[in-house]
Amino acid sequence: MSQLYGIQVLRAFAALMVAVHHVQSDAVFLAGRAGTAFSPSDILPWNAGVDLFFVISGFIMVHASSGLFGQTGSARLFLARRIARIVPLYWAATTLFLLVMLASPALLNSGAPGAGQILGSYLFWPLPNAVGEIQPVYSLGWTLNYEMLFYALFGAALLLPARLVVPATALALFGLVATQAAVPLPLPFGFWGQPIVLEFAGGMAIALLRNHGLRLEGRLRWLMVVAGVAILIAATGSEWAQTPWGSLAFRGPAALLLVTAAACGRGQSAPSALVRQLARLGDASYALYLVHPFAMRAMRELFLRIAPGATGFFVVAALLAAVLAALAVYRWFEKPMTKLLRRLLRA
Repeated sequence: MSQLYGIQVLRAFAALMVAVHHVQSDAVFLAGRAGTAFSPSDILPWNAGVDLFFVISGFIMVHASSGLFGQTGSARLFLARRIARIVPLYWAATTLFLLVMLASPALLNSGAPGAGQILGSYLFWPLPNAVGEIQPVYSLGWTLNYEMLFYALFGAALLLPARLVVPATALALFGLVATQAAVPLPLPFGFWGQPIVLEFAGGMAIALLRNHGLRLEGRLRWLMVVAGVAILIAATGSEWAQTPWGSLAFRGPAALLLVTAAACGRGQSAPSALVRQLARLGDASYALYLVHPFAMRAMRELFLRIAPGATGFFVVAALLAAVLAALAVYRWFEKPMTKLLRRLLRA
């Protein structure tokens, strides 16, 4: 299967958006210690990188797994592949977080988790933390709790005839959200029934359109990119866009436009060197998403000792450190561990 360079580049940007969102909080911390000021950039809703990831995930599951539709044993094979892809790095990040918490609690911004929350974190099961927030020990894992729900529904739908896989998965997602909107559900269904999960359905729809021959001209794709970015910029000025439904109304369509533009090109020209390098970072986007807080916190501690007021330089250095760490982790941990686990799971 040929690499979708546009999707890989978009994955890189999605991970970088989340990283920018977090690095600015560390810059504010440094500025406070130095007695200076740092004004975070809000030109984009940086945490909308998660919305991009969810739409991309819906697209990739259909695009990469369509050969499994209607095949015997496809559900087991699909779920084994997703476990091999997601579990090793997330469990490693969670374990590292717990070790840092034990060794130096002051480096972290969260309280000590209970045994139930720790177990729930490793099992991707939504549970409240010590202050009542529904998130795992390593807080970035909240998105993976949604991803695992999507994988479970998609895997179960693979037991059905091929033509029903995507409709059944989408219907289950819409059913959860509709039920939660009508009658608040207990955990974990109340967590899983948030509007953001509908973005998986949007990504699946894009994959179906592409599989049925949708190809867009270059100028139209760039117009879609401009429109998507414009919607994201508009979202920064709307308080409603910060609510679950408002976020879906703004960030959802923006992500759909961007992913469609990235996925549905004609592919007539070879990618440039820049695109190939960004696609490499896209390959490591999962590592970048999970590793960047560790790299940034290490850089924050360094700058706290040598130049706490150099916040602009810190932002650049921390982002570079996060990218380099992600590329290293992807090459020397994520790829070999995924390969090993796939072999063990016969996937």
